[in-house]
Amino acid sequence: MTDLLDIVGSTVDETIERLNAKKFTPDPIAGQHFSRIVSLMSSAYKRHGYIIEKAILEQLRLCPDLEAWEDREFQVSDAADHVINTAISTPESLDETNLTYQNGQRTLQVDAIVFDKRDNSLKAYEIKRGYGLHDAGKRRSIFRDILCTKVLLKSYGQQRGFEPTSVASHIIFYYGKLSIPRPYALTKDDLDEHFRWEVLAPVEGINDHFRDRLFQILSA
Repeated sequence: MTDLLDIVGSTVDETIERLNAKKFTPDPIAGQHFSRIVSLMSSAYKRHGYIIEKAILEQLRLCPDLEAWEDREFQVSDAADHVINTAISTPESLDETNLTYQNGQRTLQVDAIVFDKRDNSLKAYEIKRGYGLHDAGKRRSIFRDILCTKVLLKSYGQQRGFEPTSVASHIIFYYGKLSIPRPYALTKDDLDEHFRWEVLAPVEGINDHFRDRLFQILSA
């Protein structure tokens, strides 16, 4: 059986190599040693989000009941933007809204799109580290984007050869700082039940590997 570390370990190692090679200017107060630690940790926080994102997607791909992929250019049509702009304060009104997926004026990066063969559901996910809250403007923007994804998702799936009986769109705030309300938001503790597949333990194994490698270069 393929282990998640076999798939994602090289991404962690490459990230550590880039961090270790990072150039920085020592702060006159902190000095060389502590400036290096601050610089490395600041960069590590930012890059850790991508590691979590990749680990979750690859773990979902290991489930035989799921088909999972990412889409870096999910098209958002003007029609979708218009519908969401008028309904963003009442998102429940969009439950039965399904628009035609077509080329749009803008695109979104969707971190994971998952078709579940057990119930023919199709769901889209943005994955964030979720250890800090966004400001009001950013919250509205990310909420608007996942609603746009949701109303286009059924048509999108049909164009890829699926026949989804239900669609949904979520943001995973891994460490639990929710910038949008449930049920649109998930945390790491929701993942196993949500996907009906073990996700948390393997992803935490990747986090442990990243932490161990990071501490190695911090102590060098």
